[in-house]
Amino acid sequence: MRAIWKGSISFGLVNIPIALYPATRREELKFRLLRQSDHSPVNYKRVAEKDGKEVAWDQIVKGYEYEKGKFVVLSEKDFQRVDLEATQTVDIQDFVDVEEIDPMYFYKPYFLEPQKGGDKAYVLLRDVLAKTGKVGIAKVIIKTRQYLAGVKALNHALVLELMHFEQELSDAEKLNVPKKMEPGKREIDMAEALVKSMSSKWNPAKYKDDYRDALLEVIEEKVEAGGKEIDSKPKEKKTPSKVIDLVAILQESLAHSGSGRKKKTTRKASSREAA
Repeated sequence: MRAIWKGSISFGLVNIPIALYPATRREELKFRLLRQSDHSPVNYKRVAEKDGKEVAWDQIVKGYEYEKGKFVVLSEKDFQRVDLEATQTVDIQDFVDVEEIDPMYFYKPYFLEPQKGGDKAYVLLRDVLAKTGKVGIAKVIIKTRQYLAGVKALNHALVLELMHFEQELSDAEKLNVPKKMEPGKREIDMAEALVKSMSSKWNPAKYKDDYRDALLEVIEEKVEAGGKEIDSKPKEKKTPSKVIDLVAILQESLAHSGSGRKKKTTRKASSREAA
């Protein structure tokens, strides 16, 4: 795996050389646009709005639209003028209890790998974060923008998780959501019972991308059929019912949940007997 960024973590006078690696991968299926008549791939072109002519990469510059239709061009020197030193440093400014941070702030994790001479300080920071339950709140510049980020301990590794700045989050108070409505005691009791009956230990391997798997099946069928259209009816969509009687819906949900659990335990018991 190739590092996407190299620099250092700093807190106080401690400096740890690190490399940044993606901690996630996208599993989306990639599609090409084709011409319908002969399946020739359709390419994207960089076209100028003014005259519709294609523009070569070496003729493209970066511009900021400060008014409608008015731009100021920024050169590489302009970007370099913005605190060069900070571009190579994950500068931890505070250590905060992880429970204090709203999960909405976190959005993209990266693994941090120690570079030559950084092992001891890396282990020290990792173990202290794990022991105290703290997150190092830092600022880091990657490419051409600054990010807020959290440095966390995860098993044997340190993780840098990019965060939103406060001004990037929308205000939920602007939503038209019920605030003073209170459900009845029976509804609350049954809802709690339903949650309890559906509760289990967190197992991420249990959850699969069903849409991607189903789409892959369709693709494989079409490949086997030589790319021809397959005559099959689309799956019927479930139409959600309008919630009128909450108690009745909760009772039905509890019944389904209970029967589902019984089937699972019965399967487990039968497999043990067979063994």
